[in-house]
Amino acid sequence: MTAAPPQIPSDGTPVATEPTAQSVSHVSGKENVRGGALDFLRFLASLLIVVYHYGAESPMRIERFAQVFSRGFLATDFFLILSGYVLGRAYGASTLSGRLSTPQFWVRRAARVWPGHLAVLAMLAVLVVVLNAIGTDAHKPSRFAWDQLVPQAFLVHAWGFPSDGWNLPSWSLSALIVCYALFPSFWRAVSKIRHAWLLPLLGVVILAAFEVLAETVFDQGLADLRFQFGVVRALPLFILGVCLARTVDMRWPSEGAAHALLWGGVALLVITQPLDRYALPDPLLFDAPSLLAIAMIVLGAGRLPVKRPQRWIEEGAKLSFALFITHIFVGVIYWSAVHKLIDTVPIGIGWQWLMWLAGFPLAYGGAWLFHRYIDQPLQDRIQPLLRR
Repeated sequence: MTAAPPQIPSDGTPVATEPTAQSVSHVSGKENVRGGALDFLRFLASLLIVVYHYGAESPMRIERFAQVFSRGFLATDFFLILSGYVLGRAYGASTLSGRLSTPQFWVRRAARVWPGHLAVLAMLAVLVVVLNAIGTDAHKPSRFAWDQLVPQAFLVHAWGFPSDGWNLPSWSLSALIVCYALFPSFWRAVSKIRHAWLLPLLGVVILAAFEVLAETVFDQGLADLRFQFGVVRALPLFILGVCLARTVDMRWPSEGAAHALLWGGVALLVITQPLDRYALPDPLLFDAPSLLAIAMIVLGAGRLPVKRPQRWIEEGAKLSFALFITHIFVGVIYWSAVHKLIDTVPIGIGWQWLMWLAGFPLAYGGAWLFHRYIDQPLQDRIQPLLRR
C-alpha cells in the first residue's frame, strides 16, 4: 500500500463468505483444503490489510520502512481471486449437477454476507451517534455522512453509487454480491472447456480485457478505480479464481509443477514488492507481474493436497472475515481515544509507537468477540433454515 492515493480501494475482501471446511472437503478430489498454504496466506493478507488501514494512524508513515506496507490493494486482489477459487471448488459440482439450484445458491450467499455486514454497520452508526451526543466527534467525522449509510446497508455502493465512508472495506462485499449472482453462469461456461491449461489463460485474457476497459472508460487502471466502481474491478479477478478452481478440478497441473508454480509465484511477488509503483512509467508494470504471481500462488497452493492441516491456521483464516468487517469499527473507537489523548497529554514518540502497535491485538480481539458472540450465532440460526 508508496503512499497510495486515496482513490485506490485497498481493502480486503471478505473471505469468510467462503464455505466451511466441510463443504470444501467433499468436492471432486475430496481433499481437505483448510489449514494449509492458502489459509495461511489468507491470514497474512488479512494482517496486511489491517496494517495498511491502521498505518495512517502511526506516528510516521510506515511505507517509509518498506514498500509492502503500501500494498493493501494486492491483498484485496488475492481475496477476490480466492473467493472465486473457493466457491468453484465448493459449489461447482453441485451447481453443475443441479443439486444446488441457482436461487438456493444466491440465498445462501446473501445470508452469509448481509447479517454480519448489517450488524457491524448498525454498531458503527450507534457509535457515531453516541460520540456526537457526548460532544466528541468520531475520528475523521467526514467519513460518516448519513446519506451514504443507506447504499452501504443495501450493499449497492460498488455498483456506481458513491459511498466512500462508514465501513470502507464493505465495497468489496458489494462487488462480490454481483459475482455471486453470476457464479453459476461462470461455472457452467468454464466447465465446457476441455483443456485445463486453457482455463488460466482465459482468466488472464478476461483480466486484461477489463484492464483495457478501465483504462478506456474510467481513464484509470483496475487497481486505481474508485470504490463505487468496485464491481468492474472485482469481476475479472473473481472469474480468474473460478478458472483456477476448474483447472484444479481437472487435476492440472501435476503436483511437481504445482510446487514450481507456488514457489515461483512467491519469488516473483517478493522480487516485485521493492519497486515503487508510482515511479514506474506505468503502474501496470508493477500490477501485472504482481497479479501473475498471486495467480501462480493460488493455483499452485490449491493444487497441492494439505497433508498436515494446522488447526491454528484454519481458525486464523476463519477469523479473517470478522477482522475484515470489524477492524474499522474497532479503529474508530481506539484511534478516537488515542488522538484525543495525544492532543491533551504530552506523549513521547516511543509511547506513540507502542499505542499504535496495541491497535493490532485489539483489532483481532474485537474480531474474535464479533465472530464468537454475533456472527457465528447468527449463522447458526440462519443456515439450518436455508437447508429445509
